[in-house]
Amino acid sequence: MIERELLELIATQVGKLTTQFDGLTTQVNALTKDMAEIKPRLTSIENTVTRIENDHGEKLGALFDGYKLNSEKLDRIEKEVARHEEFILRRIR
Repeated sequence: MIERELLELIATQVGKLTTQFDGLTTQVNALTKDMAEIKPRLTSIENTVTRIENDHGEKLGALFDGYKLNSEKLDRIEKEVARHEEFILRRIR
């Protein structure tokens, strides 16, 4: 009789393990489905980030070009003002 009780206990434990394994299989399947849904969204986000980086790169390039042009213009104005100052100082003397 002890052997029979032991076999019943083993059968019960195997049943529990089978149920738990089935639950794990269901969870893995759900995770696999979720990952399949996430992959296209991640690809879309990567494409958006790449586009934003390119757009910002172009805009930064334009800003730096504008800064350079303004700097060159200010240099020309500064030289012209210095030339006028010299002219005025020579006339005053």
